[in-house]
Amino acid sequence: MKVLVINCGSSSLKYQLIDMDGEKVLCKGLCERIGMESSMITHEANGQKATTPAIFPTHTEAFTELVKKMTTGAGKCIENVNEIGAIGHRIVHGGEKFQKSCLITDEVIATIRELSPLAPLHNPAGILGIEAARKVFGLDIPQVAVFDTAFHSTMPPKAYMYAIPYEYYEKYGVRRYGFHGTSHKYVSHKAAEYLEEPITRLKIITCHLGNGSSIAAVDQGRVVDTSMGMTPLAGLMMGTRCGDLDPSVVNYLKYTLDITGHQLEEILNRKSGLPRISGDPSEKRDVEKAAAEGNERAKLASDMLNYQIKKTVGGYIAAMGGVDAIVFTGGIGEHDAIARAKICHHMDWLGIRIDTEKNKNIRGDVCEITAWGAKVRTLVIATNEELMIARDTKEVLEG
Repeated sequence: MKVLVINCGSSSLKYQLIDMDGEKVLCKGLCERIGMESSMITHEANGQKATTPAIFPTHTEAFTELVKKMTTGAGKCIENVNEIGAIGHRIVHGGEKFQKSCLITDEVIATIRELSPLAPLHNPAGILGIEAARKVFGLDIPQVAVFDTAFHSTMPPKAYMYAIPYEYYEKYGVRRYGFHGTSHKYVSHKAAEYLEEPITRLKIITCHLGNGSSIAAVDQGRVVDTSMGMTPLAGLMMGTRCGDLDPSVVNYLKYTLDITGHQLEEILNRKSGLPRISGDPSEKRDVEKAAAEGNERAKLASDMLNYQIKKTVGGYIAAMGGVDAIVFTGGIGEHDAIARAKICHHMDWLGIRIDTEKNKNIRGDVCEITAWGAKVRTLVIATNEELMIARDTKEVLEG
């Protein structure tokens, strides 16, 4: 079976075509600036990568162009769209309605739309992708929704409830949901595979660290806690997001600055995080470099994030009553050796100690950086959310 994986934004469309017989990526690409001037598509297949201008008034034209790229010219990887067995869509928020991936129907689309207030930037974009795909591919090719929140649906109420009036949960679904679920699921299972142990026997803490960051406690294959909340704004400080915040700060800033709720939401989601503390750099590696050169604000930004990660990891060890493995993934987790070293520093008493040389020389999709004698295994694993979406899609159709 060939699965077309779609990650749709309001003005973008990221795709991969994966042959599940061997899990081989046949092509991948990105349609950018949909609905704007200077639209373009980047398509990679057969060892060649090319970016070409295009006209994308809507996502429908973007899908039409990617079909053209897949079936003609140097980027051709299939004869026609009939070779595509299914389409898997990344959908950010499934609320409590969707606790696993599912076949997309009109009723499913309507429910995803109902959940849009919980993810106003993401769920409407996901619906755009689904509807455009239906126009281009027709209804004969089944489509599957894979939810970022689904892997976290095993959290117990003591972990996901907020201490506000209970009826707000009952009426409006106000609770912790968690995100990056496909990444946490992929790397936790990959870790179990590497450790040659059933995931049902392991306690794993997965650290997805990038422009958006979250940490999950995975106990015997089930998430028992995660750092993000009702939305992806909660938890750790991130590339542009503030992370956890005293709720009273929100009202204080709104009235002090005399701004609207929407303006404040823009500040907290897009104008906060690392660069607003460091003074300039937004990439964690650039922050670390500036800190090493004596930039005090960059050092503060680095210290804040590393401290928050360390504190969360420690809390999850306590919540699970121990840990067998720590996994680093995402742009920071996979590529920032300094951050990994600082996070794991002074955690020997918990059995966590990493090898300095191994940490500096990461090789392959799975790399172990555990120091000799450490009780807890520490791994760096390249995440693959697209493959996880394809696997879930295949499982739904075969199940």
